[in-house]
Amino acid sequence: MSATDTLFQITSEVSVCTRCTLHKTRNKSVPGVGPENAEIMLIGEGPGYNENEQGLPFVGQAGQFLTELLAQAGLKREDVWIGNVVKCRPPNNRDPLPEELSACDAFLERQIATINPKIIITLGRFSMGKFMPGAKISIVHGQMRKIGSRFVIAMFHPAAALHQPNIKPAILADFAKLPQLLDVARKEIAKSAPVVAPAQVAEQKPAYDPTPKTDEKPTQLKLF
Repeated sequence: MSATDTLFQITSEVSVCTRCTLHKTRNKSVPGVGPENAEIMLIGEGPGYNENEQGLPFVGQAGQFLTELLAQAGLKREDVWIGNVVKCRPPNNRDPLPEELSACDAFLERQIATINPKIIITLGRFSMGKFMPGAKISIVHGQMRKIGSRFVIAMFHPAAALHQPNIKPAILADFAKLPQLLDVARKEIAKSAPVVAPAQVAEQKPAYDPTPKTDEKPTQLKLF
């Protein structure tokens, strides 16, 4: 199955998912969007009001701010994959519960495996916690760690700037240094990439001619 087909199948499954109680209050599920071969994957927390209405991630005020932050870092939304740790809106935008995170995790893991991003940017403490359990976002925000074969960069959720204006300068500063972090990650990835030796051109030999030469006698082939 192609990556496109796999992601479409996941989207179809998410749209009818009843693994947790969030399906009872959702309008539209929000599976995530982006290129199937995206180098960078951004993972937020959960859909908000506008996302629940449109079925797309980060389309409200926080989404507009995210678009500005990405542009500041030299990235375009259409070039990255964007999703959340939970695919349905928690009522009143509350924090996702452990059982809700668990119910959606299999979908997210399949999306990560299918897209196979080199770099993951977490947005908020719940997505950060998936990759950096036990860490505090107030300490690790703006930092990058190599986890397995991927690089993970922890960022505050853009919505934090809307609810806590004092955090906005830190968010701007973190995204300002994102290009530098991406450069470091890409160089490290290039170093660890397997080196493919150039194909060796086989020496050309004349085609086999079974007809004996006029000045040669057939030779008995020795089997042993």
